[in-house]
Amino acid sequence: MNIFIERENKRKAIKFSGKVSSLLQKLKLNPATVLVARNGVLVTEEDLLSSTDEVRILSVISGG
Repeated sequence: MNIFIERENKRKAIKFSGKVSSLLQKLKLNPATVLVARNGVLVTEEDLLSSTDEVRILSVISGG
């Protein structure tokens, strides 16, 4: 799986299959602070990822 982490501006290639929530836990990322896109489509923490997916982890920005 290829992962791009926006906050770190880094790409990683890892072997992973499972729920989005498990991936975030493995990467030590707080799910409340990021959005996850699989192959260009936003997904939830319960969605499953496969080792062939392209994943982008985007930072959530709030303001007023």
